[in-house]
Amino acid sequence: MQFEDIRVVILAGGKGTRLKPYTTVFPKPLVPIGDMPILEVVLRQLYNSGFRKITLSVNHLAELIRTFFGDGSKIGLDITYCLETEPLGTAGSISLVEDLTDTFIVMNGDLLTTIDYGDIVRHHERMEATATIGAYKREVNIDFGVLEVDDDLDLSAYIEKPTFDYLVSMGINILDKSALEFIPHCRYLDMPTLMVNLMTAGKKVSTYRSKCEWLDIGRPDDYENASREFEADPDKFLKG
Repeated sequence: MQFEDIRVVILAGGKGTRLKPYTTVFPKPLVPIGDMPILEVVLRQLYNSGFRKITLSVNHLAELIRTFFGDGSKIGLDITYCLETEPLGTAGSISLVEDLTDTFIVMNGDLLTTIDYGDIVRHHERMEATATIGAYKREVNIDFGVLEVDDDLDLSAYIEKPTFDYLVSMGINILDKSALEFIPHCRYLDMPTLMVNLMTAGKKVSTYRSKCEWLDIGRPDDYENASREFEADPDKFLKG
């Protein structure tokens, strides 16, 4: 399968309030990982996977992002921009994007992962899904003794500092163009609501899992962890 003509919409308009003070001066996608912005890492990964058509959905400090990446030619990409004059959510901004292909990617621009972008697209096609969500198993440690009680509040179990596993969204989604019927123009809509609406309407919403690494950088400690991981082995994330 060729990916040159598949459009990738990257959400790069958030204020990154949880990542302050790093985002006081820079928009979150320009916060550095190693010696380059996290968004540049994502763009180079997409290029290495064969994707060429990129649209950056921007809002907060949009001109800094546009100035840094320009038309994308320095990376070998064709980058266009859509500007949210007001926040439209992680799905609502899709309504502003022109020239969407029959299958397209919508993803966050502030994640560090080793996912095979081509493989998730192929999975989406094999499943004949309207939407596919990239999923990752995340462990959550509870630093307390967890009590389970019955209806009379009598103790039924005592679990000391348990660990729970959850499948979480990676912020990488594949959509068919038919999903646009569920995205109103210029109205706020987040991606979880879109996925639930598609499922409720009887559309197939698939999930994709692989043995990739995935690090969120939403909070300062997450960002510092991602920075250490990248600096220790940048080739793991930027093969080629």
